[in-house]
Amino acid sequence: MPVHAAPRSFTVQWGSESVLVSNVEPELPVATADADLAKVVEAGRANPVTLLPEAAWQAVARATTSPDGVAVQLRPTAAEPSGLLMVENVDGATLHSVVTRVHLSEMLPGIQPRTGMEVMEIPDPQVQGITDADRPCAIVRYRYQDLAHLRNHVWQTIHGTLSLNSYAPSVLARKVTRNLIAHPVEIAFEDGTESFHALVVRDGITRLASAWAVLAGPDADAAETAGLAVDSLFGKNAAAPAAQGGSPLGQRLAANREKWRRTLREEFAQGITEEQPGTRTAQIAQTYVLPAQIAVGAEGHPGHLLAAEDIFDDAIRSVLASVHVEFKQWDTAAQNVEVATRALKRVIQLGDSLVPKDDLQIVYGLAVGRIPVEELPRVFAADAGCEPPGTALWRSVYLVHALTRPELLDPLKDQAKAIKGGKRMGLKGFAELLGPLIDLPWRSYKKHVTTQARNAWNNGGVLTSDVIQEWEPRPTDDFTSLVKPALAGDTDARCTLAVAGGVALIADKLLTRNVGSALMAAKEKGGVPFRADVNQVVEDLSQQHNELGLWTLALAANRFRSDALPENAVTMRQLIHKQKTEGQDSTPYVHFKVDLDSPDRIERDADGVPVMLHQWDVVWASNPERALKAHPPKAVVIQPRGETDSKGAGTHRAAWLPGPDLGGRPQEDQPQEDRPREDQPQEVHRPASQRAAEHRQVLRQSVTGARDSLDRLLLLEPEVGNHTPIVPVSVLDELHTLLIGLQTDVENLRRKATREETVPEDEEVTEEAGVSSV
Repeated sequence: MPVHAAPRSFTVQWGSESVLVSNVEPELPVATADADLAKVVEAGRANPVTLLPEAAWQAVARATTSPDGVAVQLRPTAAEPSGLLMVENVDGATLHSVVTRVHLSEMLPGIQPRTGMEVMEIPDPQVQGITDADRPCAIVRYRYQDLAHLRNHVWQTIHGTLSLNSYAPSVLARKVTRNLIAHPVEIAFEDGTESFHALVVRDGITRLASAWAVLAGPDADAAETAGLAVDSLFGKNAAAPAAQGGSPLGQRLAANREKWRRTLREEFAQGITEEQPGTRTAQIAQTYVLPAQIAVGAEGHPGHLLAAEDIFDDAIRSVLASVHVEFKQWDTAAQNVEVATRALKRVIQLGDSLVPKDDLQIVYGLAVGRIPVEELPRVFAADAGCEPPGTALWRSVYLVHALTRPELLDPLKDQAKAIKGGKRMGLKGFAELLGPLIDLPWRSYKKHVTTQARNAWNNGGVLTSDVIQEWEPRPTDDFTSLVKPALAGDTDARCTLAVAGGVALIADKLLTRNVGSALMAAKEKGGVPFRADVNQVVEDLSQQHNELGLWTLALAANRFRSDALPENAVTMRQLIHKQKTEGQDSTPYVHFKVDLDSPDRIERDADGVPVMLHQWDVVWASNPERALKAHPPKAVVIQPRGETDSKGAGTHRAAWLPGPDLGGRPQEDQPQEDRPREDQPQEVHRPASQRAAEHRQVLRQSVTGARDSLDRLLLLEPEVGNHTPIVPVSVLDELHTLLIGLQTDVENLRRKATREETVPEDEEVTEEAGVSSV
């Protein structure tokens, strides 16, 4: 039967817009036969510059819609011993890639470079390079906790990407036109689930997610699109597909995806025969296949000492960095992460550092999050009993110490200058690179003050003149135990307090970039007694003779928490909306001002309540003599208890203030007559006033339910992190319009009711009787 000549272009409705869909093929690629898959595997294994496991070649073969074309690119010839592969030379390596078209449902979203400066709700998998006989393979291993971790991570990536940006209308009109950069990956699991091989997209994840958005339809939001992608890739069942005939997990998942694609082909074949194909036909046609550049080979350049297992991943990152500098730049923090980690990789690669290569690999793993915080005691165990606690703050201490050693600092700065293309890099410029690396464990929990904290790192951070010299961290569970040796001249104790306490103060917005406006601000508004760079303040706090400063650092480090913001850093608006969740630690998280005459070194007011620490107190403690010159003592006005001064400022106490009941939610003692009664018989014809009473109750409960949902969203916001807004802007716009309409109707009813209440009683009678007054 002849194939119906399908139109090459037609117009469809996409939401409220009409989109002209072009370049629609009359047929979709059919399933690839086993013999064609074998051609790709055979050609790939015969190529001298490609080195992949057979299962990885099978993943490449399954993904491509043109196995013959891939096999031709891979086959060596006399003129081209490495075949017709695309060649890219990057720092320390050469990449070989095939260019082809692939199935949308065979591509997994990989780890995104732009998330290197963010903390995701679902953590990224551990990444490990793979070698064969000390040669780098063009593949990495993603190690997930379990299959649920994989599903949630893919869902999060698709959802977060679409929450930030979407090219859906463009993809619907013209398909994806620029190649995705992809490579094979081995998906492994810590819980013993069988591993499998697949292809991941490293650049073009927004295009990939947008294709899924088109396939999901115009009415699907980011969450529904992410759900469709996960169910299509791994099946709707969260567990692994049941084994049939002993087939591996990868083959079972591939069979499910092919079965899903077959339903799409059948749906498309039916829709394309119509005189005017519909929107669903266009959705399938424009997203079924995507263009891709798949890396299949990596060769390390001679003379470079980068570990073989890191060559391929570093080469891929080099390609991505060049793409995002040339086309779409990352923000400053993401660039700093990339520059710092690549500079460290270059130092490892060149091999001219005095620091042992194995130690540098550990530092790199700690910097990028490959080594979790819990591994600190094992990784940095020197002598028995001297292991550092496995906490986020101690991670920052060891990371700052490692990256600022004199034997490593200068090579790192040189490589960072080369990557950024600058001529010089001072200490503040290097501290700016460290900021997004240090705050990795607590970004999502302290995201409200991330900007201020990174500005403080731009202003020098904790890189004092002593910290960048020779010293060793002093592990302890109680930072106050380091104050005595620090006062006695122990450099290790002083620098440990400077880094730990300085990081804590910066992360909790108690030490920020000192700008001129801060001199004019009140103490309670973040004011400071004098101007000074952040690293100078930390240096003065950690001086041997400054007992007040050392205790300020020690107490700040002791009270620091990586999973919350202290009340010192919470604005009044945030405090009003703050509610404690069930199971949350009831102890308030507060930094207190230091009093050297108090047994516990905490200052208290006349009522015995600890006094809250402010940035003013931190800067004052760094140099009390200078502060006294700028602000000489004045006569103290003692106010009666409970009164406020002329500016309305009262005594600041570190007491827990429970937030008010937001939204006026009904209490359990609500009058029963306001609640619908289940035992009330339903009448066929009830008076309108009775029905109105019920609808008033529904209205009240609905508004209260909306208030509760919004409160829960606000509580969940810190856990979600920065990878996606808790509510997309499009949804907020829609809700805003609905709320304005609701507010208008409620106000009209209120005005009408008020007007009726003020009408004189005799006028109401006259109007009801229909008699006009004379």
